[in-house]
Amino acid sequence: MEILINVGIFLASVLALAKGSSIFVDSAVKIARWLKIPTLVIGLTVVAFGTSAPEFGVTLLSAAQGMGDISVGNIIGSNIFNLGFILGGTAMIRNLQTDRKLVFRDGAFLLGGTVLLTLLIWDLSISIIGGVVLFSLLIGYIVFLLFQKEDKSVDVPETREKVHWYDGIFFVLGLAMVVGGAHFLVNSSVTLARIIGISEWVIAVTIVAFGTSAPEMATSIAASMKGHYGISAGNLIGSDIFNIFGVLGLTAMMNDLTVESGARSNLVVLIGMVLLVIFFMRSGWKISRWEGAILILIGLLRWFYSFYLGH
Repeated sequence: MEILINVGIFLASVLALAKGSSIFVDSAVKIARWLKIPTLVIGLTVVAFGTSAPEFGVTLLSAAQGMGDISVGNIIGSNIFNLGFILGGTAMIRNLQTDRKLVFRDGAFLLGGTVLLTLLIWDLSISIIGGVVLFSLLIGYIVFLLFQKEDKSVDVPETREKVHWYDGIFFVLGLAMVVGGAHFLVNSSVTLARIIGISEWVIAVTIVAFGTSAPEMATSIAASMKGHYGISAGNLIGSDIFNIFGVLGLTAMMNDLTVESGARSNLVVLIGMVLLVIFFMRSGWKISRWEGAILILIGLLRWFYSFYLGH
């Protein structure tokens, strides 16, 4: 009975995270446009944070409770899930077109960040200094993107977005749903791990990662089904970048994080997946269906490895 109750809480928390992040992004974008903030800045900050809000909520709350395995495992697991199941699954629906900037700018930055995170956490801890380094690199990356874009891409909207009094309420409500959903997701996940008899790291890198990535998976698959194929590869690469440099960097700045040895093997897998995705994106400037199938297979094998070997 306790298992069923916690599974129910887990599923309800995932729904709260999904709906809360959606409400938060919609209202935040309206308010930002009303303030006449450039659209590129909105995309790089408000929308980027909104899509990573579930990961941020879970990572920050678990770190505050001294659960480093949940914090770091959630980010590493989410990034693997994004590249394996979501990017691979979307590519299997239809070939995903890529371009030079996505490969040599964003892909390379993600690879560098993943390698840096591996080096920082190889001793099974990441310090406040490490968090400062990661978050500072994210700020530099955003500034670089702003200067790389043409002027027309960063134009301030000509007219203010129409904002209603209830948009502010929705903004707070969405944020509250994300925080509340994250709280109950962490608690139910830890309880399930103890009942089943597996480590917090394994539950974080698999089940919690699935829970925080579920909203993104639904969005990407639905977009592809509707023919909006362009959003998938770039958004998922961007999400992984924000997870490492933004979410984990900011969390580590607030509190030192310690993890178990399974972090090393999972980070090695993540480096391999990023390299493979970059190779796939460069070969023919697209990710084909069979390449998507390979990414899904790697994701499945990693889940099998985590559950049965406990890493």
